[in-house]
Amino acid sequence: MTKQKRINIGDVDQRLLFGQGGSYLRLIEDQFDAKIVARGDSIFLEGEKKEIDLLETLFSDLINQLKRNHKLSERYVLYAINMVKQNGIGPFNDLQVGAIVTSIITREKIKPRTIGQKHYIKAIESYDLVFSIGPAGTGKTYLAVAMAVSALKKRMVGRVILVRPAVEAGESLGFLPGDIRAKVDPYLRPVYDALHDMLSAEKIRKLMEMGVIEIVPLAFMRGRTLNNSFVILDEAQNTTVAQMKMFLTRLGENSRAVVTGDITQIDLENNKASGLVQIQKILAGVKGIEFVYLSDKDVVRHRLVQEIIKAYEKYEKGQNLTSPPRIAKKDGKKDKD
Repeated sequence: MTKQKRINIGDVDQRLLFGQGGSYLRLIEDQFDAKIVARGDSIFLEGEKKEIDLLETLFSDLINQLKRNHKLSERYVLYAINMVKQNGIGPFNDLQVGAIVTSIITREKIKPRTIGQKHYIKAIESYDLVFSIGPAGTGKTYLAVAMAVSALKKRMVGRVILVRPAVEAGESLGFLPGDIRAKVDPYLRPVYDALHDMLSAEKIRKLMEMGVIEIVPLAFMRGRTLNNSFVILDEAQNTTVAQMKMFLTRLGENSRAVVTGDITQIDLENNKASGLVQIQKILAGVKGIEFVYLSDKDVVRHRLVQEIIKAYEKYEKGQNLTSPPRIAKKDGKKDKD
């Protein structure tokens, strides 16, 4: 059944709605089997009723987003297209949440940009221990750091402790010059980057000198008890089972922890079991703990990152590479499980 629809956009800046050179409009045309014509103050749609209904929902969502934020990004357009095609509704209403903190670099308010990220933030607010598992670019670390900075500013905690395992991702850093701090800093750089987007360098320096903010390798956590702290364990897929247990048992009174990782990018040597993989079975059903799973739909980096993740997932399924391959010994035999 063919349907026609006219959408009035007289009160909308069409340059922002359609993107530079009509780039957003072309993205929409590529994803829907319908005729879309922008003429004057109107958008004319023609095609099957289901497609037209979805397009009407999509343009309504994009217009609302534009009116509220006075801008529209390619990332949001792509996310809205996916949401509408899958669920029949756009993300605008669900994403009307308050900002966590404000970036000191861009002055933009830092807040969840996808429904998955919104659930992640709600979990951190509601649970003392949250595990966030998902691919690169989904904001696992960045949003956790934002929540930690927010908790510190509101005096909900007295310290923020950012932890990472110092595991080499296929490259050797053992011969880098300098003391132990200089050698482990490269592993902690992503955490520094997130922190510097939310606090000035001088503020960070003072807070680190006072011990209010700590950025430490996982190995340095043994034997400690962390009270009144917001603790983040990043890149947790590179912890062993024993290291994960050690970290989780550091938590003290009035402390909360967020553990993040991507189980498709494990860099542990000798096929060691990942603590993040195992913990999903160990803590399954334990009250007070929440697991949040983000996907390629929650990627907020360059749009190609989402496509790259999808391509790798498709390739790994075809090659049966969902788990690390066994390492062949010199005699041609494979290691036992």
